[in-house]
Amino acid sequence: MKKRDLHIIRDLERFRVMSRDDIAHLYFNHLKDPIKNANTVLKRLVRDGHIQVSEQFRPYVYFPINSTVKKNSTKIPHFLKIVDVYRQLLQYYSPDVFQVEPKYKKGLAEPDIYTIIKGTPFFIEIQRSI
Repeated sequence: MKKRDLHIIRDLERFRVMSRDDIAHLYFNHLKDPIKNANTVLKRLVRDGHIQVSEQFRPYVYFPINSTVKKNSTKIPHFLKIVDVYRQLLQYYSPDVFQVEPKYKKGLAEPDIYTIIKGTPFFIEIQRSI
């Protein structure tokens, strides 16, 4: 398995779910046809049992093999928005730390994202509703 494939699997574990377009943007954007290349790699990873796929979304969404997220969960768009925030941050700066839904002591804040950018810590909350 290529190093890139291991990074894809690691990011699926970190973000819990990613769309094909997210994966294509993060790992295949430097290629001539990122979507086609992503499809080929993702199809192989699913076939070999390294990741799972849900065909209920367009583009398809992918999960780590040990995912506890249901394939039709209402939290999937929320997790996809977290990946979108990460992609937007990468346009300007690669964060030193990017943790998805970190868990702290009971009674403390439970942000969607904890990140450190240029030495400054940020808690980010994703709100999809009004």
